[in-house]
Amino acid sequence: MYPVPALATPHLVLRGYTAADAPALLALLGDREVNTFLPMFPLDTLAQAQAYLAALSARDGWFFAVCPGGGPLAGYVHIQDTPSRDTGWALARSQWGKGYATEAARAAIGYVKTRGVPFVTATHDVNNPRSGAVMRRLGMRYCYSYREQWQPKDLSVVFRLYQLDLDGPHPDYDAYRRQYPAFTETF
Repeated sequence: MYPVPALATPHLVLRGYTAADAPALLALLGDREVNTFLPMFPLDTLAQAQAYLAALSARDGWFFAVCPGGGPLAGYVHIQDTPSRDTGWALARSQWGKGYATEAARAAIGYVKTRGVPFVTATHDVNNPRSGAVMRRLGMRYCYSYREQWQPKDLSVVFRLYQLDLDGPHPDYDAYRRQYPAFTETF
Protein backbone atom coordinates (compact mmCIF):
# COMPACT_ATOMS: atom_id res chain seq x y z
CA MET A 1 0.00 0.00 0.00
CA TYR A 2 1.44 3.32 -1.05
CA PRO A 3 1.28 6.30 1.27
CA VAL A 4 -1.67 8.52 0.43
CA PRO A 5 -2.32 12.13 1.32
CA ALA A 6 -5.51 13.34 2.92
CA LEU A 7 -7.78 14.61 0.14
CA ALA A 8 -10.71 16.89 0.90
CA THR A 9 -13.76 17.10 -1.34
CA PRO A 10 -16.95 19.08 -0.70
CA HIS A 11 -18.45 16.26 1.41
CA LEU A 12 -15.63 13.83 2.16
CA VAL A 13 -12.14 13.35 3.47
CA LEU A 14 -10.12 10.58 1.86
CA ARG A 15 -7.12 9.45 3.89
CA GLY A 16 -4.90 6.49 4.59
CA TYR A 17 -6.10 3.72 6.87
CA THR A 18 -5.16 3.50 10.53
CA ALA A 19 -5.42 0.61 12.99
CA ALA A 20 -8.31 2.48 14.61
CA ASP A 21 -10.36 1.91 11.42
CA ALA A 22 -10.76 -1.82 12.11
CA PRO A 23 -14.18 -1.61 13.86
CA ALA A 24 -15.67 0.61 11.13
CA LEU A 25 -14.14 -1.63 8.47
CA LEU A 26 -15.72 -4.65 10.16
CA ALA A 27 -19.12 -2.93 10.05
CA LEU A 28 -18.65 -2.04 6.36
CA LEU A 29 -17.22 -5.32 5.06
CA GLY A 30 -19.33 -7.44 7.40
CA ASP A 31 -22.59 -6.00 6.05
CA ARG A 32 -23.97 -8.77 3.83
CA GLU A 33 -25.76 -6.33 1.50
CA VAL A 34 -22.69 -4.10 1.06
CA ASN A 35 -20.57 -7.21 0.52
CA THR A 36 -22.79 -8.73 -2.20
CA PHE A 37 -20.63 -7.43 -5.06
CA LEU A 38 -17.25 -7.38 -3.29
CA PRO A 39 -14.55 -9.94 -4.12
CA MET A 40 -14.48 -11.39 -0.63
CA PHE A 41 -16.71 -13.02 1.93
CA PRO A 42 -18.20 -10.81 4.65
CA LEU A 43 -15.99 -10.24 7.67
CA ASP A 44 -17.29 -11.65 10.95
CA THR A 45 -14.77 -10.60 13.60
CA LEU A 46 -12.59 -7.68 14.59
CA ALA A 47 -9.57 -9.94 14.13
CA GLN A 48 -10.56 -10.47 10.48
CA ALA A 49 -10.83 -6.70 9.97
CA GLN A 50 -7.39 -6.23 11.53
CA ALA A 51 -5.97 -8.97 9.27
CA TYR A 52 -7.59 -7.30 6.24
CA LEU A 53 -5.89 -4.00 7.13
CA ALA A 54 -2.55 -5.79 7.58
CA ALA A 55 -2.94 -7.53 4.20
CA LEU A 56 -3.53 -4.18 2.48
CA SER A 57 -0.07 -3.06 3.51
CA ALA A 58 1.43 -5.72 1.21
CA ARG A 59 -0.56 -4.65 -1.86
CA ASP A 60 0.64 -2.22 -4.52
CA GLY A 61 -1.65 0.71 -5.01
CA TRP A 62 -3.47 3.58 -3.41
CA PHE A 63 -6.02 2.65 -0.75
CA PHE A 64 -8.15 5.43 0.72
CA ALA A 65 -10.52 5.38 3.67
CA VAL A 66 -13.61 7.44 2.78
CA CYS A 67 -14.84 9.59 5.66
CA PRO A 68 -18.01 11.68 5.15
CA GLY A 69 -17.58 15.10 6.71
CA GLY A 70 -14.16 14.05 7.98
CA GLY A 71 -15.80 11.67 10.47
CA PRO A 72 -15.15 7.94 10.83
CA LEU A 73 -14.54 5.58 7.92
CA ALA A 74 -17.76 4.81 6.04
CA GLY A 75 -16.27 3.43 2.85
CA TYR A 76 -13.20 3.02 0.72
CA VAL A 77 -11.84 3.65 -2.73
CA HIS A 78 -8.75 1.97 -4.13
CA ILE A 79 -6.70 2.05 -7.29
CA GLN A 80 -4.37 -0.89 -7.67
CA ASP A 81 -0.92 -0.39 -9.18
CA THR A 82 -1.24 -3.42 -11.44
CA PRO A 83 -1.43 -3.58 -15.24
CA SER A 84 -5.23 -3.17 -15.08
CA ARG A 85 -5.07 -0.25 -12.62
CA ASP A 86 -8.33 -1.58 -11.22
CA THR A 87 -10.41 0.97 -9.35
CA GLY A 88 -13.02 -0.05 -6.80
CA TRP A 89 -15.15 1.35 -4.02
CA ALA A 90 -17.68 0.48 -1.37
CA LEU A 91 -19.79 2.57 0.97
CA ALA A 92 -21.86 1.84 4.04
CA ARG A 93 -25.56 1.56 3.21
CA SER A 94 -26.25 4.71 5.23
CA GLN A 95 -24.13 6.61 2.68
CA TRP A 96 -25.72 5.22 -0.50
CA GLY A 97 -27.50 7.57 -2.88
CA LYS A 98 -25.55 10.69 -1.87
CA GLY A 99 -23.05 10.74 -4.75
CA TYR A 100 -20.17 9.85 -2.44
CA ALA A 101 -18.85 6.93 -4.52
CA THR A 102 -18.45 9.24 -7.53
CA GLU A 103 -16.99 12.04 -5.41
CA ALA A 104 -14.47 9.73 -3.71
CA ALA A 105 -13.43 7.92 -6.89
CA ARG A 106 -13.03 11.23 -8.76
CA ALA A 107 -10.70 12.52 -6.03
CA ALA A 108 -8.63 9.32 -5.93
CA ILE A 109 -8.35 9.21 -9.74
CA GLY A 110 -7.31 12.87 -9.77
CA TYR A 111 -4.58 12.06 -7.28
CA VAL A 112 -3.17 9.05 -9.17
CA LYS A 113 -3.19 11.09 -12.37
CA THR A 114 -0.66 13.39 -10.67
CA ARG A 115 1.42 10.27 -9.93
CA GLY A 116 1.69 9.46 -13.65
CA VAL A 117 -0.93 6.71 -13.87
CA PRO A 118 -1.92 6.66 -17.57
CA PHE A 119 -5.39 5.09 -17.24
CA VAL A 120 -7.66 3.30 -14.78
CA THR A 121 -10.20 0.56 -15.25
CA ALA A 122 -13.18 -0.59 -13.24
CA THR A 123 -15.53 -3.53 -13.60
CA HIS A 124 -19.01 -4.15 -12.34
CA ASP A 125 -21.24 -7.18 -12.13
CA VAL A 126 -24.16 -6.72 -14.56
CA ASN A 127 -26.44 -7.20 -11.55
CA ASN A 128 -24.93 -4.10 -9.92
CA PRO A 129 -25.92 -1.29 -12.32
CA ARG A 130 -25.41 1.41 -9.65
CA SER A 131 -21.68 0.79 -9.82
CA GLY A 132 -21.80 1.08 -13.61
CA ALA A 133 -23.60 4.41 -13.23
CA VAL A 134 -20.71 5.67 -11.07
CA MET A 135 -18.27 4.62 -13.80
CA ARG A 136 -20.20 6.57 -16.43
CA ARG A 137 -20.42 9.65 -14.17
CA LEU A 138 -16.64 9.48 -13.84
CA GLY A 139 -16.39 9.70 -17.64
CA MET A 140 -15.26 6.10 -18.05
CA ARG A 141 -16.03 4.43 -21.36
CA TYR A 142 -17.49 0.97 -21.69
CA CYS A 143 -15.04 -1.40 -23.39
CA TYR A 144 -16.43 -4.95 -23.26
CA SER A 145 -18.15 -7.62 -21.15
CA TYR A 146 -16.77 -10.98 -20.10
CA ARG A 147 -17.83 -13.96 -17.99
CA GLU A 148 -15.66 -15.05 -15.08
CA GLN A 149 -15.96 -17.77 -12.46
CA TRP A 150 -15.49 -15.24 -9.69
CA GLN A 151 -13.39 -16.21 -6.71
CA PRO A 152 -13.46 -16.71 -3.83
CA LYS A 153 -17.27 -16.79 -4.00
CA ASP A 154 -17.19 -19.25 -6.93
CA LEU A 155 -19.98 -17.50 -8.87
CA SER A 156 -20.39 -17.22 -12.61
CA VAL A 157 -20.49 -13.46 -13.18
CA VAL A 158 -20.76 -11.28 -16.27
CA PHE A 159 -18.60 -8.20 -15.74
CA ARG A 160 -18.59 -4.96 -17.73
CA LEU A 161 -15.17 -3.33 -18.02
CA TYR A 162 -14.86 0.46 -18.21
CA GLN A 163 -11.71 2.52 -18.75
CA LEU A 164 -10.73 6.14 -18.21
CA ASP A 165 -7.64 7.40 -20.03
CA LEU A 166 -5.75 10.01 -18.01
CA ASP A 167 -2.88 11.11 -20.26
CA GLY A 168 -4.20 10.70 -23.80
CA PRO A 169 -5.85 7.84 -25.66
CA HIS A 170 -4.93 4.28 -24.73
CA PRO A 171 -6.11 1.00 -26.23
CA ASP A 172 -8.67 -0.92 -24.21
CA TYR A 173 -7.13 -2.93 -21.41
CA ASP A 174 -7.75 -6.34 -22.95
CA ALA A 175 -6.27 -8.92 -20.57
CA TYR A 176 -9.71 -9.91 -19.25
CA ARG A 177 -11.04 -10.22 -22.78
CA ARG A 178 -8.16 -12.57 -23.59
CA GLN A 179 -8.43 -14.53 -20.32
CA TYR A 180 -12.19 -14.98 -20.04
CA PRO A 181 -14.97 -15.79 -22.50
CA ALA A 182 -16.43 -12.74 -24.16
CA PHE A 183 -20.04 -12.07 -23.43
CA THR A 184 -22.01 -10.15 -26.02
CA GLU A 185 -24.78 -8.04 -24.59
CA THR A 186 -26.78 -4.97 -25.33
CA PHE A 187 -27.80 -2.51 -22.67
